[in-house]
Amino acid sequence: MDRLDAHCHFWQPARGDYGWLDTGGPELDPLRREFLPPDLASLNGARRVIAVQAAPSEAETHFLLGLAQTAQQVVGVVGWVDLTQAEATGRLAALARNPRFKGVRPMLQDIADADWIDTAPAPEAIAALVRLGLRFDALVKTRHLPALLRFCARYPELPVVIDHAAKPDLLNGISQTWHRDMALLAADGKLHCKLSGLVTEMCPSRLLSVGLAVETLKPVLGRLLDWFGPRRLMWGSDWPVITLAVSHRFWEEVTERLLADLSAADRAEILGGTAVRFYGLEEAVDA
Repeated sequence: MDRLDAHCHFWQPARGDYGWLDTGGPELDPLRREFLPPDLASLNGARRVIAVQAAPSEAETHFLLGLAQTAQQVVGVVGWVDLTQAEATGRLAALARNPRFKGVRPMLQDIADADWIDTAPAPEAIAALVRLGLRFDALVKTRHLPALLRFCARYPELPVVIDHAAKPDLLNGISQTWHRDMALLAADGKLHCKLSGLVTEMCPSRLLSVGLAVETLKPVLGRLLDWFGPRRLMWGSDWPVITLAVSHRFWEEVTERLLADLSAADRAEILGGTAVRFYGLEEAVDA
């Protein structure tokens, strides 16, 4: 099975464009250091990964593409371009000349306007994403889902994946709004979803053991499987953000338990096959 991490991050704080990291509270102190491909490779055995932007700048996109040139496990980069500008079409075309550039992700969860995705992007920029064969990672929470529904209806040819299952409220209770809108998004048969970024949304008491974490997440996985099926679900570590809550190994163990009752074929889709298709990757070749 071609195991692939569809969502991880790398950064160098000294580069200076990680505003959320600079302005966040002391709880982010563990993340205020370099995290680079060799660090993750030491944890996952140099498994292939998709590196996802963590700063709203094209400079960081070029930084990640630079890492991909030297780190063989980085097989794709989801970067950032200012989609509100019609000039984004040229910037996207230039980035797309690099085969490791797979798509873009606006940091929607940090934008105050919940309707931004439906109102702000320039149509020319979205058309360029479609024309260039690029993808769109939607970093959203429940409040963004109605706007995302409208955006996806307007651009049905754009491949979209919902990051972190839109971060359901695992601390206070998942809302009916999340259930309703996620089901509506999944119903069109094209949208994908990432099984990632969930443990950092959980009550710390539910992370005292793998068993408690699995118990909490099983109903979420059940709904995601009902809505998206294994061929539209993909696993990601969300490393190093995940380390604010648990270790990389802990999430691996939770994943193994969560997927244990699925067929080998369905596990293979979630743990690699879906991401390979969605991001247009080549199948791994055994040495």
